Amino acid sequence: MTIDQDSVALFATPITIGLIVLEIIYSSIYHKKYYDVKETLTNFYLTALNIGVNLAVRVFYIFIYTYFYEHRFFQIENVFFYWFTLVMLEDVMYYFLHVLDHTSRFFWAIHVTHHSSTDYNFTVGFRSSVFQPLYRFLFFIPIALMGYSAMHIMAIYSLTQIWGIFVHTKAIKKMPKWIGYFLVTPSHHRVHHGSNIQYLDKNMGMLLIIWDRIFGTFQAELDDEEVHYGLVTDPENRGPINIVFHEFKSIINDLKKTKNLKTRLKYIFFRPGWSHDGSKKTSVQLRKEIKN
Repeated sequence: MTIDQDSVALFATPITIGLIVLEIIYSSIYHKKYYDVKETLTNFYLTALNIGVNLAVRVFYIFIYTYFYEHRFFQIENVFFYWFTLVMLEDVMYYFLHVLDHTSRFFWAIHVTHHSSTDYNFTVGFRSSVFQPLYRFLFFIPIALMGYSAMHIMAIYSLTQIWGIFVHTKAIKKMPKWIGYFLVTPSHHRVHHGSNIQYLDKNMGMLLIIWDRIFGTFQAELDDEEVHYGLVTDPENRGPINIVFHEFKSIINDLKKTKNLKTRLKYIFFRPGWSHDGSKKTSVQLRKEIKN
């Protein structure tokens, strides 16, 4: 079966544009105010940077995938089983990548751009973590070792990203319950983008919600808790440079608080919000506080 990342992009582009146009029309007719011009432009600016970084390293990670594929442990002959297991494996590895992005501050500093929008619409799906392509490929190397080609790994990632864009909307309130048992829905992903304490670091899946249910990161959208989009503390400077690097600047400022190497490393790699003096709180600590 012939499938590659470029053909997926060619297929997805008109569908994505159509969804955005429909959402803008819906928002305008019903006065929903889903879109802000500056925030929308920032979304496309960030995805343009992400594409640039991705293209710069694409040849490298194709080479890496190909090397490990050529040294694969086995080869799956059944076509249906091949594609089914590839989707499952890639989605669970993305889940673990996403968990890392939320639980280690260095990686959060990269991923935070995706959560920095105070709007929530289809274009927020394009608000990319600019430098993620520099390390994302590492999570998919085990898949290449299991007998899946580079082109297929990249194509499935692109396909699941189409669903990942679709769930960035407030226009779809609830989907049928049976869908929500297996797939990430807009309701699930709205929770993921919430800065409400009980919503922090929840619903990490991109295509399947089953990983969150299995590993304990699932949180339903609550009828009595409206989602507040953006960060716990939004950056005052929302300029194009600061929106990419503001969390790195915050890390540097925290490093100045101590000369102890171990403490400095904790500021870099421990959970976002960790502090040696209790001046900041992690999402885990904040949740414990509201439960007490």
